[in-house]
This record gives sequence, structure tokens and C-alpha cells, in this order.
Amino acid sequence: MKGTKIIVCAKQIPDPEAPLGSIKIDSDGKAMDVSSLRQVVNPFDENALEAALRIKDQNGADVTVLSMGYHLDASVLRKALAVGADKLILLKAPLCENVDTNSTAYVLSEAIKKIGQYDLILAGRQAGDWDSGHTGIILGEMLGVSTVNLARKVTIDNGHVIVEKTVPGGYEEVRAPLPAVVTVSNEVGGLRYPSMKMILLSRRQPVDTWSTEDVHVRPERIKNMQIVHLIPPPDLGRQCEIIDGDSPEEKGRNLAMILKREFG
Repeated sequence: MKGTKIIVCAKQIPDPEAPLGSIKIDSDGKAMDVSSLRQVVNPFDENALEAALRIKDQNGADVTVLSMGYHLDASVLRKALAVGADKLILLKAPLCENVDTNSTAYVLSEAIKKIGQYDLILAGRQAGDWDSGHTGIILGEMLGVSTVNLARKVTIDNGHVIVEKTVPGGYEEVRAPLPAVVTVSNEVGGLRYPSMKMILLSRRQPVDTWSTEDVHVRPERIKNMQIVHLIPPPDLGRQCEIIDGDSPEEKGRNLAMILKREFG
């Protein structure tokens, strides 16, 4: 299917690989301070973008990346352009701080309606910050299109999307008519690396910036979550101990003795 129009929903989040000690909870226990963490594209959304780019490589496609948030950094999200996306849209939504997944899906659905024609919408199976895994499914319901989750492979064939859907012990193949929404899992594989040439070119590519007013979002549809209390993870008092020994065998015996002493 030539000229497939694909929209990839990509969320900007604090680096989920950052050490726990770099996340602070404020004094009243109602907010997290992640200002010291670098911002990245949600890893599962990178899987979705890679799936879109593979379709583009094989069939030809126009790939638009849509990111919605309240503190968006274009320099982070330009990575999508550097790896081969055709267009980047930043939907800046200050009113969407601490909203539920239904509200997030609603705002995205309104932005997608403004984009117009599309054949396939791809999103990560979940976000690496809150890990709810609901937004893509709710988005498909709001748009009234076929929806498949947990994709490990996505292809296009004769007006249909073919999805290998991850299930316990293997996968099942699902065929759904376009347009459709598919949430992509990490089994697809990581996002390709951009070339230096593409990185430099992406810095000059225009980026569309929208507000919630531009996409006619109704504020009464937005439901903010109230954080009652955040509890930091317990300090487990872990220590690192180097096992001495003149040979691997002796080190193994010494380790076994320590484990026996500690755990019986």
C-alpha cells in the first residue's frame, strides 16, 4: 500500500534508566522533583517509531510524530526527525499536567482530527514513567477504529494492518482493516541510530507547535489527578562486598560460606 499515512504518538519523559537516588520527593509528599533528570523519548514509543519506519522502508509511508505534554523540549523530540520521520508536531498543553489516561487520549484524539487523514496510528504499549498502558487503547476507542495492542511486528497489506500480537508463550497474528491503532511492544526492537548527516538536517527542519486551543480541546473534558501522598522506596541498606580468593574456585567457596552465614 503506497503512501500510507502513519501517526506515531511519542511521549517525552524523565529518563527511566536514571538511578532511584536522583528522584526526590518534596517535603509535603505530594510531588516528585525530577528536574535533575535528562528528558528522553519514551522507549516504548521509540519501538513504535521503529515499526513505522520499517513500514516506510518496505512500502513507502509518510510518518508524522505527535507529542503532547506540558514541558516539551524540541531538541529531545527532534530525534524522531533524525531517524527518518517526515514531520514533528508538538502539542503544548499546560492544562494536561497530572491528568488521567482518558484525558490524555482525548487531547491526542482531537489533535489527530486536526491532522486529518491517516491510515495507521502507532504508540508504545505503555509510558516509562507511569506505566499505565491504557492510553493507546482508549485512543482507538475514541477514534472509533480497529485497535490492537502488544504488537511485536507490524506490517501493511492491501488495506489492512497485520500484527503479530504478543501473548503468553508466543504470539498470535491479527489482521485488522485500516484505519487502525496499534500499541507496540519492545519485542519490535530498538530505534535505529541516526546518522550525523540526519542529525544536522533535523536541526533545520521546521517543527509545528500547537496549543490545546488550536485543536479545540474542551477544558471540562480534562480530569486532573490529585496526588494524595508519595512514599519513597525503602532504604534497603545494600552494600557491596568484594569476595577475596586466589582462584575462582576459592572465591566461589568463600562466597558460599558468606551466603550460608547470612541466610543459613
